[in-house]
Amino acid sequence: MDHDRISEVLAPVDEAENQRRDRRVRSKFTSTLKRAARQVPFMDELVAAYYCALDEKTPTRVRGVLLAALAYFVLPLDSIPDFLFGFGFTDDVAVLSAAIAAIRNHITPAHRAAAQAFLREDADNG
Repeated sequence: MDHDRISEVLAPVDEAENQRRDRRVRSKFTSTLKRAARQVPFMDELVAAYYCALDEKTPTRVRGVLLAALAYFVLPLDSIPDFLFGFGFTDDVAVLSAAIAAIRNHITPAHRAAAQAFLREDADNG
């Protein structure tokens, strides 16, 4: 996925679009995460970014970047459809990597702890 496309996905949007993305991410994140588990090498950072995006203390701009990347992640059809085994999440990984790299300093120890707890619980239940 090229830099221009990643920039387009992560571009700022208005508050209504951020709210729409927030709802989409909250409703589809867990199921998409389970489908992508073997293809996303930084699962702990991805889940920590999810908690950062949902945290109302996170700056609006940072939440917007994360919600854009996470909304792209949960969309069933994007540049490379997620159902293509071995390739489907490669564009998602590129977008998520760029977003997380841009906001890494805003992911707090509390977000990381929540991610670890989520992943432990998911492992125990799966």
